[in-house]
Amino acid sequence: MGRHSGKISLVLVAAGALGTGLLGGAISQRVALARFEQRAMSDTSLRQALLSSEIARFRLLPRFMSDDRGVVAAIDDPTPAARQALNLKLEQLSHEIGAPVIYVIGPDGTTLSASNWRSPENFVGNSYRFRPYFRDAFSTGTGEQFALGNTSRKPGLYLANRSANNGVVVVKLEFETIEAQWSRAEGVTFVTDRNGVILVSSRPQWRFSATRRLTGAVRIAEQQTSGVSAIGGPPFKFAGPNRITMDEGRGYLLSTTSADSSGWRVNLALPLKPTVDTAVRSAQFISGLAALVVFGILALLAERNRQRRVRTQHLEAAVGERTAALRDEMAERSAAEQRAAQLREGLRQANRLATLGQITASVAHETAQPVAAIRNYAANSTIMLDRGDSDGVRENLASISRLAERIGAVTAHLRGFARKAGGSVGELPLEDVIDGARLILKEQLPSIDVQLRGRRRKVRVRGERVRLEQVVVNLLQNAAEALADKPAARIVLEIAVDEEAVRLRVSDNGPGIDSNVAASLFTPFTTSRATGLGLGLVIAKDIVEEFGGTLSLVQGDEGACFEVCLVRVR
Repeated sequence: MGRHSGKISLVLVAAGALGTGLLGGAISQRVALARFEQRAMSDTSLRQALLSSEIARFRLLPRFMSDDRGVVAAIDDPTPAARQALNLKLEQLSHEIGAPVIYVIGPDGTTLSASNWRSPENFVGNSYRFRPYFRDAFSTGTGEQFALGNTSRKPGLYLANRSANNGVVVVKLEFETIEAQWSRAEGVTFVTDRNGVILVSSRPQWRFSATRRLTGAVRIAEQQTSGVSAIGGPPFKFAGPNRITMDEGRGYLLSTTSADSSGWRVNLALPLKPTVDTAVRSAQFISGLAALVVFGILALLAERNRQRRVRTQHLEAAVGERTAALRDEMAERSAAEQRAAQLREGLRQANRLATLGQITASVAHETAQPVAAIRNYAANSTIMLDRGDSDGVRENLASISRLAERIGAVTAHLRGFARKAGGSVGELPLEDVIDGARLILKEQLPSIDVQLRGRRRKVRVRGERVRLEQVVVNLLQNAAEALADKPAARIVLEIAVDEEAVRLRVSDNGPGIDSNVAASLFTPFTTSRATGLGLGLVIAKDIVEEFGGTLSLVQGDEGACFEVCLVRVR
């Protein structure tokens, strides 16, 4: 009877342990999948940030080069000397910033100069009138296209911008480095366009394959745009929401980001096995083991002394298995910490690339106002010459000379910033800074009532004149654009002085700052204007903070108000 009762107890113990293990495995599977999906989405977002920062490095380059004197000269008068000089300039610029190819196309669609002019497969003399990026840039000002190279047959993203004299500046961006980094990372990473066609992938053989069914018209349009003879079929199969199968039926979790402004999405496929299965098996083992111990103790209590030896053997086995499980858990935690370190390094790299993109953009942004002022002075001088007003012409020429010196100082400073060089910081009168900023914006402010209030003379602050003028010009420019077509437009510059600081407030009676934009106003590429870059306030804030001050948005009842707080120097 005792032996029969022992067998029944063993059966009950085994059944209870099995049921508990299965239940624990089911619960653990849900938890493991939820954590796995969260990690996959985090990895996907990071890879999208790396891709976006790489594109941002080069997106503003064609716009910056569209007003370059060498580009304008080669298009207006395409002599061999002018084109060769531009070849050399583009070659040096391509080497410095790491762009694969930079080239300039004339109004007729023929390439005048290119950074790869030394290569047998150079673009010089080739006609790209048929390319959509050329047609779009020529008609609307900007163009963008991902396609195979007509000469090199290498895929890449073409970014184009129309120049001041109807030429087109183009930079080609290739993704071989990013694809190589992705191929060394876990899973399969690929980028799709708005129609689901793969453009960039850690598996190059997937490129120009459709991830979903395409209509005949869409397929033809994709082939014409990309320059391939045929769009391939899906390289994987969908097995449910966020699930795909490939590589002989292996299951993968698919994580996809939201579409960016170009319709591109970053996708990451991570294998479900052994990550989830290992977690489930561990949970089943631990749950079953716990149940086994509990039911075993109950059985041992019922069997008393007869099962004491058996209980000891089970506990020793359990301790050994638990020790092995803990070792496996420690190994997994160490691997997770290594992955976290890799992700942190990737984020730092993304930040460095975005900073380089801001430096490139700031050259175009901060020289735009002086260039516009020079053009206006030159036009007025022509009228004065016709009238015989030589004194007015001399005054305009002197102003043009001061503005040219400012442009040289700004570009020299930004070039030094790109090379991690520091500027000369000293003390200067705040009044000189305000006067210099108003000189740059002289032609934009006559229709606006600009008022100066508070103490100005003999107030000295810590800083550097060119960069502080850059801050005031940005604030005045933003206020002037906000007051466009507004009757009784008014800008007030008010200076307040205390023992330690000097505060300059620039306010207007315009429509003010939208509350949705105000929260992220000092974040790169945040702007409420259709033509804005979203970099001016970011650059201004960095400059003021470098001098030990602050730049902030002050809430008011009317319009917008920005306060610049600087260190006072006695």
